[in-house]
Amino acid sequence: MKYMLTLYAAPGAEPAPGTPEFDAMMEEYMKLGEGIPGVVTFLAGEGLLPVETATTVRKRTGKVETMDGPFAETREHLGGFYLIEAVDLDAALRFAAEIPAARYGSVEVRPVMEY
Repeated sequence: MKYMLTLYAAPGAEPAPGTPEFDAMMEEYMKLGEGIPGVVTFLAGEGLLPVETATTVRKRTGKVETMDGPFAETREHLGGFYLIEAVDLDAALRFAAEIPAARYGSVEVRPVMEY
């Protein structure tokens, strides 16, 4: 089954860019691309630019509305995602627990609907 893992953290919760701690964290993210052979396959993943770069689009009664920023005002911001294929939910959760964002914020694990 495929799972979308969305990564959330409060701004400033993770190590600052340019520090040894940040470099170590990024190395952890890069290793996640290897997946867990036979259990979890990494399909895709990317980080996102800050919420200040977001634009939200809505269409109501035929009228398109856009607004700067994310739709929801929250303490934690969506910072990136992984798309994985795992043998089961337990394997997906094990993989999610290894993502550095789980230490600084949270990782939502959600099955992908397959048509």
